[in-house]
Amino acid sequence: MVSKKSIKKPLLSLMLAASVSIGGSSVYAAPSVSSPSAHAFDNKLIKRINVDSIYNHIDFLSKSPRVAGTDGEKNAVKYIQKQFDSYGYESELQPFTFWGYKEADEFSLDVNGDRLSDVSTFTYGINGDVGGKLVYAGLGTVEDVAKVNLEGKIALIKRGDISFAEKIVNAAKAGAKGVLIFNHSAGTLNGTLGGPDENLVPALALTKEQGEAIVSQLDAGQTVTASIHIGGAETKESTSYNVVAKKAASQKNKDTNQIMIIGAHHDSVEGAPGANDDASGTAVTLELARVMASLPTDTELRFVTFGAEENGLIGSYEYVDSLSDDEIKRTVGMFQMDMVGSKDAGDLIMYTIDGEQNAVTDLGASAGARLNGEAVAYGKEGRSDHEPFHVAGIPAALFIHAPVEPWYHSPEDTIDKISKEKLQDVAEIVGSAVYQAARPDTPALQHARVAPQKVEYPFEERELE
Repeated sequence: MVSKKSIKKPLLSLMLAASVSIGGSSVYAAPSVSSPSAHAFDNKLIKRINVDSIYNHIDFLSKSPRVAGTDGEKNAVKYIQKQFDSYGYESELQPFTFWGYKEADEFSLDVNGDRLSDVSTFTYGINGDVGGKLVYAGLGTVEDVAKVNLEGKIALIKRGDISFAEKIVNAAKAGAKGVLIFNHSAGTLNGTLGGPDENLVPALALTKEQGEAIVSQLDAGQTVTASIHIGGAETKESTSYNVVAKKAASQKNKDTNQIMIIGAHHDSVEGAPGANDDASGTAVTLELARVMASLPTDTELRFVTFGAEENGLIGSYEYVDSLSDDEIKRTVGMFQMDMVGSKDAGDLIMYTIDGEQNAVTDLGASAGARLNGEAVAYGKEGRSDHEPFHVAGIPAALFIHAPVEPWYHSPEDTIDKISKEKLQDVAEIVGSAVYQAARPDTPALQHARVAPQKVEYPFEERELE
């Protein structure tokens, strides 16, 4: 996942599968939770899922980091394509160039002469040695930086509202020599600036506690100075890849002429094996591709693993940009799986970009209700590869366990932290949701989001970190 309590409600019964007419269009209606036919079709898929295969994929992929543009990613891409091909797909690689980034070899922050721990750098941040008085500039918006004198100073900025890059550039244009951004929630801040920018100045990230302590000192009228050191960071043009496997509708006489996409990102951050982020989502994508290869469907299925997600969703934007207008119109759902296996993360949730329900969340909630007797909650969050699809007008949702585990984006994201139970649960829910719409005996979903008769499922204000 790129950087940046459950509320239970009663379930409504689902209606039996039916097709009704709205403006001459066929509208999909999901079966009831207790429908024997629904369980029969779910079980047809579920009994084929092999969680040990999912776990073994994670084990292979997480033996070393898979940073986009490196040999580690290339090895992962070769493995993924080999698996797709072994299932009978004609897979393809989609190469694209991007500005790769090598993390700083060294960095430090001194505040009033004291060295602070738990500071971090930003992907695409620049090298430098700068120092000066600290000035609090709120959220770092254009309006905020205009209210204070940042000329020759170090700007202290709180996370939120606008991107990290915008905060740094705004402060730099106002005269700041460097920037410190502190988190708005507990934990280390891990962020990307999205790409190289000549307007950047050296910047480091602080924890919420560190930032608030400095703000308190400044509010009390104390003078606070800071010295930033960053060295060894490097930005260069690199090549990453998306891996795409397609399954045409197997029932030609019932072809809906629609497309559904199941995806995950295969890259990781530097220094992190990425067992959960996101070898877990990649592995479930591979297993669902294997399971669905021989199942009858009247909808085209595409299984895609994206590169350079950690660099700012670059691979998924490249993939969506490669789609024709016709393909976009025909794509009725995108299921993104990111960080779906950690035993130390929270419960499963479906995030949409706008915080609104759509066809994907309807199907996911319904599948959860059928399988577990309880619908999956949904919320509002970006930061993964469902975003470009939403921007293109395609119903999309991120399936993830939240809040995420403590070792997110760290060397501790290893195979021993993975839960087979969680992997099985996500594979069953996403697989059943997709197959519910793609199997030949159900009417077509409409691109303009005609929701099935669905269970009630709650919106949750649940933070990722």
